[in-house]
Amino acid sequence: MRTIEVLGSGCSNCRRLEANAREAVAIAGVEAEVLHVTDPREIVGRGVMSTPGLVIDGEVVSAGRIPSAGDIALWLTERG
Repeated sequence: MRTIEVLGSGCSNCRRLEANAREAVAIAGVEAEVLHVTDPREIVGRGVMSTPGLVIDGEVVSAGRIPSAGDIALWLTERG
């Protein structure tokens, strides 16, 4: 099972990224758990200085923008 983490405070952009991540899981047809990390220290500890951030299986793949569900699905299948 894959792990996808959305890093951010819970703002509207973070919620949009989380929705895109959940849609991407369905598009890619993979089993994944989508988590939302809101602890600022943990976010900065991952090297993300601009939210929202997206982490797939421990690797930061995006920060400071909202990638589309299609882009996230592609990352899920490329890194699978």
